[in-house]
Amino acid sequence: MGGVIELFIVMLLIAAAAFAPLGFFIYKYTQKNVKPFGETEPHGDSPSFVNDLAESAIHFFKSRVAKK
Repeated sequence: MGGVIELFIVMLLIAAAAFAPLGFFIYKYTQKNVKPFGETEPHGDSPSFVNDLAESAIHFFKSRVAKK
């Protein structure tokens, strides 16, 4: 019977650790005038190498398809 109790306690600790980020997110989201992810920029406002690379690849494929 002691093994079952130990297993239950270990599983309870694992579940608490797994769901702690979700609980923190809900706590932050329900506060008034608080953004849960902090100050974030709107999508597309900040230039990046990956965005430039993706845009050039899209332009390349569009030009190849338009030629055919």
